[in-house]
Amino acid sequence: MFANDLGIDVWEAVDAASTKPFGYLRFTPGPGVGGHCLPIDPSYLSWRVRSTLGHAFRFVELANDVNDHMPDYVVRRLVVALNERGLAMKGRRVLLLGLAYKRNTGDARESPSATVARLLLDLGADVRAADPHVPDGLVDLPVTRVEATREEIAAADVVVLLADHDAFDLDLVAGHARYVLDTRHRLQGPNVEHL
Repeated sequence: MFANDLGIDVWEAVDAASTKPFGYLRFTPGPGVGGHCLPIDPSYLSWRVRSTLGHAFRFVELANDVNDHMPDYVVRRLVVALNERGLAMKGRRVLLLGLAYKRNTGDARESPSATVARLLLDLGADVRAADPHVPDGLVDLPVTRVEATREEIAAADVVVLLADHDAFDLDLVAGHARYVLDTRHRLQGPNVEHL
């Protein structure tokens, strides 16, 4: 969250770290964590350490805090981007690409996409969502479900890539969106900003 404010390209840092010839596992930032384990299991572990050993497990608690606030950060970045263009979030059409918590799955349990959608709705945005893997009705959100067509992409004031499903035509997105916040570092172009 601080890299952008400091003028540091976090993706350049990840790529530089990837040049290490041994002992490196690539982990990349995203809009938050989801699924049945990562949002829940570390909290249980932290509670267990605190209740059994009597002290805080701060590393895990801090990681949870960062992960819990990533959807807020995504929305703040969107608000700033619109403000820089002289636009308010209220009434803007926002197209969310991906409701699942990770690519190429229909699993939307604890998905950060749902939190992003709720925060945008609270700000008065007209939120649309495309996800070919998550069935309608699986995520309880008052958003309009659409397909990621050229027309939907071009009509959106903002497109947010949250789950980089292979089914999404990323060239179509980069070529026709007015502005894209890419939380997965999959798109390039003058209209694309990376998380």
